[in-house]
Order: sequence, then C-alpha cells, then structure tokens
Amino acid sequence: METTIKASHFIDLELVNGAHDYHPIPVVLERGEGVYLWDVEGKKYFDFLSAYSAVNQGHCHPRIVNALQKQAETLTLTSRAFHNNKLGAYMDYVTDYFNFERLLPSNTGAEAVEAAIKITRKWGYTIKGIPANKAEIIVCSQNFHGRTSTIISFSSDPGSKTNFGPHAKGFITIPYNDIDALEAVLETHPHVAGFLVEPIQGEAGVYTPDTDFIKKAKALCNEFNVLLMADEIQTGIGRTGSLLAVCGSCSCEGHCKQQADTYTRPDVLILGKAISGGTYPVSAVLCDSEIMDVIQPGQHGSTFGGNPMACTVAMEALEVIRDEKLTQNASRLGQLFRAEMQSYIDKSSIVLKVRGRGLLNAIVINDTEESKTAWNICLKLMENGLLAKPTHGNIIRFAPPLVMTEEQLGECIQIIRSTLACFEPNN
Repeated sequence: METTIKASHFIDLELVNGAHDYHPIPVVLERGEGVYLWDVEGKKYFDFLSAYSAVNQGHCHPRIVNALQKQAETLTLTSRAFHNNKLGAYMDYVTDYFNFERLLPSNTGAEAVEAAIKITRKWGYTIKGIPANKAEIIVCSQNFHGRTSTIISFSSDPGSKTNFGPHAKGFITIPYNDIDALEAVLETHPHVAGFLVEPIQGEAGVYTPDTDFIKKAKALCNEFNVLLMADEIQTGIGRTGSLLAVCGSCSCEGHCKQQADTYTRPDVLILGKAISGGTYPVSAVLCDSEIMDVIQPGQHGSTFGGNPMACTVAMEALEVIRDEKLTQNASRLGQLFRAEMQSYIDKSSIVLKVRGRGLLNAIVINDTEESKTAWNICLKLMENGLLAKPTHGNIIRFAPPLVMTEEQLGECIQIIRSTLACFEPNN
C-alpha cells in the first residue's frame, strides 16, 4: 500500500498542478543507467523509447555526466553577448563530424526547425531571388517537426492544430514518399525555397520510405534550385544504423565525407535529441557558408544556444557514439530485432507488420487507431518490465538505447513476444 501511494502521489502532483499536455504511461521513474530504468517502487525496466531517441548513448552515461559536471563547476552560461572558450571548439568539431561548413546552435528540436525555416526563407529571398514574402516550403503529410505556432501550421495532426490558429502561410503539403507529387509542385510553384522532410517519419509510426526517396528528392531539389532540409532530430546520431538516416546503409563513425551511392547530403541538416546525450538540451542547424551566411547579427539568436555546458556535452556525446561504435551496434541489433519480430508476426493475428531501420522500429497492431489495444499492450509490457508507448493509436514504437547488448535485446524480444501472445485471439 505504501509503494502504491508513493507512485500515485507523484502522478497526482502533475495532474493537479501541471498542464495536461501529455498522456504518459502510468509509471513514475527515478533512476536510469544504460538501457535500464527504475521506478519509485524499485522496479526495474528495459527502456524501449529512449526519451524519443534522445538517450541513444544510454541513461546517465558516465563520460557524458562527468563532462557535464566538470563544465557546470567552471562556467555554465555567458549568452552570445560574449565569446566563451567552448563554442568555437564545438562548432569546429561538429561541422567536421558531419562535413558541413557552419553551425547555428540552439536548444530544442523545434527551435532548430524554426531556425532552419528562417534560414531557408532568407536564402530564398537573397540568393535565389524569390519576391518578398512569397517564399514557400514543401512539407510532407503526417510530419512531426515540433509544436511551435509556425510548425503546427503545416501539421496533419488535428490535436496539434485545431483551435491554435490563425495558422502561418507559405507551406505546401505533399504525401510522404511521393516523388511524383514533389516534382509536380516544383514544376508549378516557382517560389519554393526548401523541402523539409524527415528521412523516416518517427511520430507517424516509423514510416520508412523507399530506399531511393531521399536521393531522388535531392536530385529534384538540385534541379529546381531548392534546399533539401533534413530533419534528423529523431533519426540522427546512429539511431537508424547509420550516423544519419540520409546516409542510407553506411555505418560510418562520423566525419561523413564519403560519396557512397547510399549517402545523400542535405543542404540543411537539423539535429537535436541524441546530440545531447540525453543530459542537457542541445540542437543545431548545419549548412554551408553560402546558405548560413544569409543570417547576420541581430537576425536570430538564443540566450542559451551555444552555452558552454551544451557544447561540452554534445562533443562528448558524439565521441561516445564513435568510440563505442553505437552506429554499427544499432545496425546489427536492428536487423536481429526485425527478423525475430517477423518470425512472430508470421504466426500472429494481433500484429500486422514490423518496420524500421537500425534500432528505430515499430509494430502495427491489428486494430483501429481509435482502439485501445496498443495502449493495453504497452501497459502489459510495463507490467512485464519493458517501457514503450503507442503512436497513432495502433502502432507501438520500439527504440531502445544504442548501448544495448545482444543478450539484453534477446531478453526484450522474449518479453515482447510473450506479452503479445496474451492478446492473440486464441488466448
């Protein structure tokens, strides 16, 4: 009784005092290490969400935590009114790591998307020559780029959009993974400045496009003098078995300068989540000088963007990805996970399919989006020691930290299979 009251106490505090903007799985967590989480009652779980892929390096990675602690004891914030001794080193390191010329620092993913939109629009006016206030950006249906007032204007999710208008103009929506639709818009709309796209749509249910979709999109953008803007906030930093999802099947360790057939270099790269190591908010926009230099002093900024703690944490987080070969681990374990899940699905009535890349995967439950089957499966998974959460009603996303071992993954697969078996019609 005491432990139940303890958990419910924290949940009630949120319900009474907080905005009701989330619908969490009813677990109260207090500690994490690697792939594991513990709740306030001491129960241990496998984390299969990784804070929406922000914790690729695992919870409380000792190298990242140590870097954070040391910097916190030295200098935390200067604002951009002054230089600090970490920002330049961070910019030099990250631009080399991802093979771009310039970086704009920020804090959250949505903030980075907003910055990318501004950069792209100004490039359209000052470089491409689009008439004033006529710039358009192409986006995809079922996208998720954040929840700012601008971003929700081109969202397909009624819950994110309804009653939050008036909505911003200047966005054209096409179906995801539809090259013909992209080409048709580019042929008929001369004022397009950019194409904003997720290489894999995470919130849409890990919707993975054709293998050549991004490559063909980039070719069309080049043909029509349009910037390809890759939102890799959720898919980047090793999550999909490559450093970036636009790298395709390339399991590189950073310094992505290869010109392999699988690699498509975007004009604008948007990063967040795992670049922070899951310890401190960090995001960034990267592009080359011709694009980035349209932004001049006073035209964009962030008090916390590029602060010494963020810079230190991000560099260490990226070093961990490379040193521990987490990209390669994600590629190998992802193939194993999908194969094991497919073997279950071949004999299942409750699961229709598995899809994904690397350790960003999802299963589609054989029920409607309005049903509670996927939610109930996640509650049962929680009971069995694994934390995951539905998206779009009938899809369950599986995204464990990239530090997971094959033995740990085997345990998780057994938990998932035995849990799903409870929901089969014959049980």
